[in-house]
Order: sequence, then structure tokens, then C-alpha cells
Amino acid sequence: MADTKTAIVTGGSRGIGREVCLRLAALGYNIAIVYVGDENEANDTIAECNKKGVTAKAYVCNVASFEETKATVAEIRKDFGNDIEFLVNNAGITRDGLIAFMKESDWDSVLSVNLKGAFNMIRHTAALFIKNKGGRIVNISSVSGLMGNAGQANYSASKAGIVGLTKATARELAPKGITCNAVAPGFIHTDMTKNITEDNSELLKTIPLGKMGEASDVASAVVFLLTSPYITGEVLRVDGGIAM
Repeated sequence: MADTKTAIVTGGSRGIGREVCLRLAALGYNIAIVYVGDENEANDTIAECNKKGVTAKAYVCNVASFEETKATVAEIRKDFGNDIEFLVNNAGITRDGLIAFMKESDWDSVLSVNLKGAFNMIRHTAALFIKNKGGRIVNISSVSGLMGNAGQANYSASKAGIVGLTKATARELAPKGITCNAVAPGFIHTDMTKNITEDNSELLKTIPLGKMGEASDVASAVVFLLTSPYITGEVLRVDGGIAM
């Protein structure tokens, strides 16, 4: 294990995060899955990663908590050592509603998980990346953060914040050889969009490619940025052209 580098993926037990884990495992990276929710899904992802000849372990952690993320990163370092190369901030939630009626708790919870969660993980891994004189960070934003989306003021704000966080982090850490980029998915087939179907012709009309994307499409973009040493501060859309 000591000779193998490690990738941390938040929200890694299912959907886009799971696909990222499997891609990185196939490249030979040990996988630290940070998640909340279904333990069976996490165990399934671990099993699939193990089949690729790497070590994977799951950590239950509320990324919105500064102290929990600090403790989790410390635990990951204890289990996998300090040779952590990749951080993917994928954990996210939605609490949709019109802004005129949105509950304060729905605003706070979405910003806390989606935006503060990414900050927390970067905050607690940055010193290690600096010590290692290198590292790659990819944050999952959204086209909702680039365009805005009615009924998603909280989600759009959190994902727009991810763009700013990404660019500021990229500027700060570039002198240390650390890159930070973002991927902005459009409508992707995941649990988060399970109520949206391909039969929604009005939705499809807004997508130039005429179809929703797959988690594998986003994972490909994430892995591309993680393995690109001369790209930083970039926001890569994976949206079928919707935010063109």
C-alpha cells in the first residue's frame, strides 16, 4: 500500500462519485470513499475497486462539518499514509424550491454541504499536498452555477461558489505545484435527477445534443483533469452543450 498513491472522493459511494472511484482504481490508485447514506452502496463500490487490485475503504463523514472532515482526513492518512495525490469534491445535495418560499434551513444545508464541504476537504488536505510538493483537486460544480436555474437558488449559489473557490484555490496553490479545477455537469442520469426522464421533450430541447448524460461522461472529465498537470483554474462543462 505504501507504494501506491491514494485518491479521496467525497460522495464516492454512488453515481458520479462511484464512477470516479472505479476509474481511478483502474489506474492503480487506492481509494478513500467519504460518504453518508447507504452502507451497502459504499461496500459495493469498495468491492468493485478491490477487484481492480487496489485497496479501498469507506469513511462516514458529514462534509459540512469542519471537525468531522478534519478527523476523517487524519484517519485516511493513518490508513493509507501521506501519499495522497487526488481529492475529488463530489458530495452534494439539493433542496429545491422557489426563492420566495425557500426555507432558511434548505438554503443553509445546501450551502453547507456543497460549498463549505468542498472548502473543508481542501482545507484539511492542502498542507499535505504542499508538503508532498504536488496534488490534484477537482471540484464538482454544475451548469446551474454558471447559468442559474429557477427553483434552485440555493443549489445554483453553492455551485457558483464552487467556481470561485476553485479559481482562488488554483491561484494560491499553483506555486506549490498543485492544480485545482472544476467540472460542471448538466443533466446527468443519477439519483439526483431520477425524477427527470428522457420523455421530457421540453428538457431535451434545451440540450443541443438532445439527450441526458451519464455518470461515466462526468467521470471521464474528472479523470482527465486529475491527470493533466498543466491545467489549473479551469471549469470544464459536461452538459451536452446546454450552457454553450
